[in-house]
Amino acid sequence: MRRRHALYLALSCTLLALPAASQQSKTPPTNLFIDVATHNMAGMPDMGGMMGGLGGFMARRMGGADSSKPVYPTARHSGLTGQYLDIALHNTLKPGVEAQDLIPSGLNLGKSLTLIPVEPSHSGKGESTPGKVPDIEVKISEYWGCSATVRPGQPKVATFKVKGGNKTVDPRAGMAGMQGVEVQSSGSLSKGLYVPDRDIDLQPGYVYWPNRQYGKQVPSGARLAGDHQITGDGIPASMKFQVQQDADFMPKLMLRSQGELTDAIDLSWPSVSRARGYFITGVHTDMKSQSSIEMVIWSSADVPGAGSELHAYLSGSQIEKWQKQKILMSAAATNCTIPKGIFASQGGGQPVPGILMMTAYGPESWITYPPKPADPKQPWNPEWSVRLRAKSTAFSMLGMNFGGSQQMQEDQGDGQQPQQPQKRPGMKGLLKGILGG
Repeated sequence: MRRRHALYLALSCTLLALPAASQQSKTPPTNLFIDVATHNMAGMPDMGGMMGGLGGFMARRMGGADSSKPVYPTARHSGLTGQYLDIALHNTLKPGVEAQDLIPSGLNLGKSLTLIPVEPSHSGKGESTPGKVPDIEVKISEYWGCSATVRPGQPKVATFKVKGGNKTVDPRAGMAGMQGVEVQSSGSLSKGLYVPDRDIDLQPGYVYWPNRQYGKQVPSGARLAGDHQITGDGIPASMKFQVQQDADFMPKLMLRSQGELTDAIDLSWPSVSRARGYFITGVHTDMKSQSSIEMVIWSSADVPGAGSELHAYLSGSQIEKWQKQKILMSAAATNCTIPKGIFASQGGGQPVPGILMMTAYGPESWITYPPKPADPKQPWNPEWSVRLRAKSTAFSMLGMNFGGSQQMQEDQGDGQQPQQPQKRPGMKGLLKGILGG
């Protein structure tokens, strides 16, 4: 009797649980990720057809691919002026198998793009050679906010002293090879903001475009919008979708900077269509001597701690959150001022040309098939999904007036996008590069 009751109870619970299970979100077996970027390097013509983005260029050089072809990823990193497109596909039904994206004619890249596996680049054993670590002092001053004058409480300053005594260090030995190297620090910088890593990196089971065999530079004025179809072994026959104009390449970000390094530097830009918000960072370095470096970092955020890591693809919810916290500028912003003199050389050193980086965050959208039903009790088994992300970026040298050349680009432009800046490493990356890590 007890056994019958137990079986009945178990069966009842199972039946009651079925509708709830059908409400749960499910990951489709086939997922496509598309990133588009418009880069603009102030004062430079559209040379995207000659060179790919910085990331793709490095991948080619390290991986031995045809240097005339861009290699994934090209859109997330900044390079020369131009338009950049990255496509990654993961199909659990047939992982790592070649696929085709049948594209609209407006993309000007033929009838289809071929996606294949791309080998991650990595340094081979023995490429890192021992080197000497000198005694060096690095001073970093952090400023933030759009203002003609330095705000109260700024800057935050941190100093790092490395005492290497020209000790020879072998990078292949890891931390063990750093024995005897002393690092002292004083002061403190702001705690950096956490930026979720949602990029699709090179990994087994995925196929990508551009790649070493079929990579091409996206022509200026190309359009992603239109009908697409993904085909290949194991690809669902239903994988046909339309990219809307909202997810297409964004217009060029025409950043203008006016003012000497000793002055307040005025930054301005025309509104970028479909931009959800803006963010700017600046970095300037003075080489006081071979053993002394002074670095100034600045961001357009109204609060400290916002660094170059924010020049990434951000979700709509992340953009809204950081705008409320006054970290990102609104979509209505068209100007910003760098405080007077923060990037001016204090004398006695050799200034290294500083840079400005700016990002106009575009929309992020998803397409899922079949669409999720309105009724949460209705079973839903999606076959595939597509994530589309867009941004437009700009790069300019600090203290150099590119207003005239930018205006010329605007007059000659087609309303589309070009290309942009170079992604600055975050604080850890800057220190790593300075200290030879």
